[in-house]
Amino acid sequence: METGAALFSIPLFELNGYTVTLGQTLFGVLAGLVLLAVWLTVTLMRAASVRARAEADAAARAAQAEARLAEILKAQSEMQGRMGAMTELFGARQAELNQSIGLRIDGMTQRLGSSITEQTKSTHENLSKLQERLAVIDTAQNNIQSLARDVVGLQAILSNKQTRGAFGQSRMETIIRDGLPFGAFSFQPTLSNGMRPDCTIAMPNGAADLVIDAKFPLEAWNAMREAESAGSGEQAAQTAQQRFRRDIELHIRDIADKYLIAGETQDTAFLFVPSESIFAEVHENFEAIVHKAQRSRVVIVSPSLLMLSIQVIQALLKDARMREQAHLIQGEVLRLMEDLSRLDDRTRKLQAHFSMAQKDVELILTSSDKLSKRGAKIEALEFAQLADEAKPAGSTQPSGGEPPAPEAGPKFEPRSSTLRLRVVDEDD
Repeated sequence: METGAALFSIPLFELNGYTVTLGQTLFGVLAGLVLLAVWLTVTLMRAASVRARAEADAAARAAQAEARLAEILKAQSEMQGRMGAMTELFGARQAELNQSIGLRIDGMTQRLGSSITEQTKSTHENLSKLQERLAVIDTAQNNIQSLARDVVGLQAILSNKQTRGAFGQSRMETIIRDGLPFGAFSFQPTLSNGMRPDCTIAMPNGAADLVIDAKFPLEAWNAMREAESAGSGEQAAQTAQQRFRRDIELHIRDIADKYLIAGETQDTAFLFVPSESIFAEVHENFEAIVHKAQRSRVVIVSPSLLMLSIQVIQALLKDARMREQAHLIQGEVLRLMEDLSRLDDRTRKLQAHFSMAQKDVELILTSSDKLSKRGAKIEALEFAQLADEAKPAGSTQPSGGEPPAPEAGPKFEPRSSTLRLRVVDEDD
C-alpha cells in the first residue's frame, strides 16, 4: 500500500508553482473519461428524441400533405368546371369583341381614308407653297450670286493699287459733287509748285483753296488685317502694324510738304479715308498717328465727316452770296418802304372820303325821317276826310256815347319808315 501511495505521489510537472503528481493526473484522466461517457449518453438520448420528433413531424406533414392534396384535387375539379364556364363565356365575349372590333376597324378605315385624303390635299398645298418659296429662294440665291460676283469684282478692284486709288477718288468726287455747286471745286488741279492734289475747294470771301487727298495707304492696312486674321504670330502682326504706321506717317508728311502752300492753299488739308470702319479703328488703335497728323495740319476725315465739312462749306458759300447781294436787298427794302408810305397816304385819303360819305348818309337819313313823318300826317288827314264822307245823312252821334264802329272794309296802315326811305331813294 505504501508503495502504491508513493507511486501515486510521484510528481510529474509543475503548473504555476503547483506540483502535479501521478495520482492527481490519473484521477483527472479517469474523471474526464467518466464525464465523456456521460456526455455521449446524453447526446445519444437527445439524438434519439430528435429523430423521434422528426419522424412524428414527417408523419404529421405527410398527413397534412395528403389532406391538402385532396383539397387541391377538389379545387382543381371545381376550377375545371369554372374554366369550362369561363371558356363558354369568353367564346361569347370573343365573338362580341370581334364584331365590335370589326365595326371600329371599319370606322377607323373610313376616318383614315378621309384623313389621308385631307392630308394628301394639305400636302399638295404645302408642296405648292414650298415650290413658291423655293422659287423665291432661287431668286434670292441668284441675287446673292450676283452680289458675290460684285463683291469679287470689288475685291479685284481693291487688290490693285491704281484701281483702289480710283475707287477712293470716285467716292470723294461723288460726295463733293452732291454737296457743292459747280465751279466751287476742282479735281486734280495743278498748284504753283507743280503738284496735283486730288481735289481743291474754293473757299468764300477770296480765301485760299482747301486741299483734299484721297490716296490713303490701303496696302499696308490690308496686310495688317491679313496678318491678324491669319494668326501668323504676334511678331508678324507687329511688323505689319509698323509698316502701316510708317506708310501713313510718310503720306501725311508728303501732304504737308506738297499741298500746304502759304497764300495759295489753306494751312490745313484733308486726308480722305474711304471707309468708316477704317477711320474708327485708326482713331481707336493708332492715336499717335492722329496726333501727328494734327500737328502736321492734316485732318483725317471719313465719308461722313467729309460730307459734314462740305455742308459747312456750302453754308459759308451761301452766306457769302447773300452778303454779295446785300446791297440789292437794301435797295429793294427802300423801294418797299416807299411803296408802303404811298399806301399809307392813299389809305388816309380813302379814310377821309369814307368819313365824308358817312356824314352825307347821316344827313340823308335825317331828311328821310322828316319825309316819313310828313307822309304819315298826310295819310292821317286823307283817312279822316274819307270817314266823314262815308257817314249817312241825318245820323247823329249820341251825346256822351261812344262813336259808332267803323264799317267793315279794307284797312290801310301807314307804311314803315324803311319802305318810305326806299321810295324816296327811288324817286331821287
